[in-house]
Amino acid sequence: MQWSGTAVQPRHSSPGVKRSEDSALQTALGALTSFLITALSLLSFSPALAAQTAQDLLAAGRVDQAIETLQQQLRTAPTPEAYNLLCRAYFELDAWDAGIPACEKAVALAPTNGLDHLWLGRIYGEKADRVSFLRAAGLAKKVRAEFERAVEFAPDSWQARTDLAEFYLEAPSIFGGGEDKARLQAAYLAPLNPAMAHWVSGRIAEKNKDLTTAEHEYRAAIDASHNGARAWVNLAGFYRHAIRFADMEQALRTVESSPLDRPGALVDGATLLLRTGREYPLAIRLLRRYVALSATVEDAPVFKAHCLLGELIEKQGDRPAAAEEFRAALAMAHSYRPAQDGLKRVTQ
Repeated sequence: MQWSGTAVQPRHSSPGVKRSEDSALQTALGALTSFLITALSLLSFSPALAAQTAQDLLAAGRVDQAIETLQQQLRTAPTPEAYNLLCRAYFELDAWDAGIPACEKAVALAPTNGLDHLWLGRIYGEKADRVSFLRAAGLAKKVRAEFERAVEFAPDSWQARTDLAEFYLEAPSIFGGGEDKARLQAAYLAPLNPAMAHWVSGRIAEKNKDLTTAEHEYRAAIDASHNGARAWVNLAGFYRHAIRFADMEQALRTVESSPLDRPGALVDGATLLLRTGREYPLAIRLLRRYVALSATVEDAPVFKAHCLLGELIEKQGDRPAAAEEFRAALAMAHSYRPAQDGLKRVTQ
């Protein structure tokens, strides 16, 4: 705060009165200073003020606050956008059963919104991966229908076409899958997102065990993305499947200096290293870089990054530091089971 250079003179010149006035002024100034410090602290560090919208909260990984905000909003303004965001909040938590009704409600309220269909297809797909074959069969048909509707209503969405291509590639023909259908989506993707078009082509070649062509396509994706981190992580994933761990590690080291076209690639790269039990220090560096970003993203929730850090640090034997990471995750997502289990392990 700037003060005037002109001194304010008291009306009375009595020393006793002046000391009393000075004391009162100091008390007032102290109270004002304390108030300003508190206010600035709240403005600087309060998550609610730093991320006011539900979408901002999801991007910041503060899923508990996002759910609370959305539930309050839905009580007064039940919009399809709010239901879609609530579904995505539960998606972050891996709470598929809780999220599916919200996604279904969003689609019911906005039947021609491609984004709503895309998220409903995604959450159906995650649920299908965790149920019996018979239940998965029914869900697979729903996944295909929702992805196809997403593309119908948002034909220029590269995300929707990528998800649909992946479904066609992975699903048996009885559920509507087919390599030719995946190739067609790759062709549609080429002008929308050339890097992802090459990624789909790489996946097709890899599925056909044509590893030379697959590697060529993944490297073409790197070129098309101008050396983007996402494409390097995808190449690293290919090397993992091909049991070429040294090449996988080298690709992930490159991610450290690559343009962050997708910040979540840092988390994906660290996950690859953790799951293969290799280069934990590199994985920790990638995660610490991610959580330090000023703009994290919804598809890589920060609480999951903290949980992964906890797992990595735990494997290195530092249980107190691992506990801090698990607590950081639970501060954002109190019901996230992997963080709960991790904290229990390192504090027993």
